[in-house]
Amino acid sequence: MKRRTIENPLIKDKVTFLETSAETDGKHTYVEVELSPGGGNDLHYHKAFSETFEVLEGELEVEADGEKIILKKGENFTVVENIMHRFFNPSDSNPVTFNVLLQPGHSGFENTLMVAYGLCRDGRTNKKGIPKSFYHLSLLMVWSDSNLPGIYQLIMPIMRWFAQKARKKGIEGLLLEEYCY
Repeated sequence: MKRRTIENPLIKDKVTFLETSAETDGKHTYVEVELSPGGGNDLHYHKAFSETFEVLEGELEVEADGEKIILKKGENFTVVENIMHRFFNPSDSNPVTFNVLLQPGHSGFENTLMVAYGLCRDGRTNKKGIPKSFYHLSLLMVWSDSNLPGIYQLIMPIMRWFAQKARKKGIEGLLLEEYCY
């Protein structure tokens, strides 16, 4: 692994890899996240792993299966596989620091974070952090096991096809070499 702590200059958050899937023989991935005020992600779900969020400082709002809860310091919440969810920092002035435990571990998720943050650092994304290359975006979606709701489900087969083409063209290997190893 190239970097233990990565930063996204666009959304101004930071992820530190505490334990990787490789280091735990696939049992889990464990990261610490510092999320800026208002930061977060969109609704999605994972088929391959659960996520447990534990707040270290500040407050984290988690929406899971249509319900929203606010986690405070010392509190945790687990989102199991196939549950639509998102997390975000509800504060407009304070960052939130929290740990995320993925079970089982997921090296694709780890690679997604490293590559996505690297692409942002290198100006290879739009202002929202979406890769400019559809090959790159497709690889990130497939690696991370991120599945989107509604109409977006219809484009996942297309993204898997583009990810396959990216592998054949050597794009996947180049991204992994540049940002992960």
